[in-house]
Amino acid sequence: MGTAAGGAAQVGGVGVRVGVLVPLSRPGWVGAGRHLLAGMELGVRDVNRAGGVAGRPLELVVRDTAADPQRAVAAVDELAALGVAAVAGEYHSVVARAAAARADALGLPFLCSSAVLDALTEHPTEWVARLAPAQSHGWRVYADFLLRAGHSRVAVAAEPSAYWASGARILREHLVPRGGDLVELDARALDPAALCEEVVGARATALLLLVGHPEPAVPIVRAVRRDPRLTGVMVGAPAGQPELAEWAALLGGDGAAVPFLRYLPERLTPLGARVDTALRERLAEAPSFVAFEGYDTVAVLAEALRLRPPGAATPWARVAVDGTRGPIRFSRPPGVSVWQWAWPPVQVVDRDPGRPDRFRVLHTAEEA
Repeated sequence: MGTAAGGAAQVGGVGVRVGVLVPLSRPGWVGAGRHLLAGMELGVRDVNRAGGVAGRPLELVVRDTAADPQRAVAAVDELAALGVAAVAGEYHSVVARAAAARADALGLPFLCSSAVLDALTEHPTEWVARLAPAQSHGWRVYADFLLRAGHSRVAVAAEPSAYWASGARILREHLVPRGGDLVELDARALDPAALCEEVVGARATALLLLVGHPEPAVPIVRAVRRDPRLTGVMVGAPAGQPELAEWAALLGGDGAAVPFLRYLPERLTPLGARVDTALRERLAEAPSFVAFEGYDTVAVLAEALRLRPPGAATPWARVAVDGTRGPIRFSRPPGVSVWQWAWPPVQVVDRDPGRPDRFRVLHTAEEA
């Protein structure tokens, strides 16, 4: 990938280059990468129209991670050698964790846009910050939703991954003390038909997909929807697979009524409403929450770079930005190793069965 100037004609001088990590090819979630990059490019356009970073144009140097941690680490090394002022982006948590560790080791600021693993780095660091909520925060909101909806016996179909294992642990630790139960099923060892058998045997009222998209998530949903024994079982996807248009295109009506986590407020800020219109034009479809994370990433990073003394760690604690989803400030919540926006808005939503192109808000963090 190359360099996107993003409206640099509005300002002058040598550009301030920012490295961008996004999944733009398989097995990465390409749709998420496309939305994240669209939001960041729009953010760069607006920053540069407003005068750039201290009069210098902001430029993005984009690298495709393809959901590969080793590829992300190599990209961070390459970007550091190119002299970028910071690195930003990434959607996949395991990839972001590898990139964060490398950026920390190099003393290179890294603003993570979308990944949620609590332990983004193994030790506290001043070099890394994150916009997305920590997994322990968002997934507890999802567990509250399950309990309020009457789902106390929950099955999870999980693939082996630090991200999925962490999610299952968070759900179990929140559900069990409140009278719930969690049954883990190995999505690698069981095909969709065998998974359905296990869900029936477990007497679960909800099946959560802790798996990749489109495989094996899409075949599992189809199998559950076609099994008459599971008619009353709720299918859920806390990681947000149903958010993007590809989910609806592949599953149609079968993809509706699958609750997932979305990091949007009930109402966007005035800035958010303007950005929403611009993103719709840029993407030719409704923007996901990931696109807003991308825009906010650039807004935050531009301010952080204005405040950062040369050669010093980024002063995340001093950053204050009005983002598309509300005021953004950073702190160090207990158990989180990086500077964190605590907290972005969190919703549980699904696609409306009557209009799969529309979303229904089922639960919010404020209700938790």
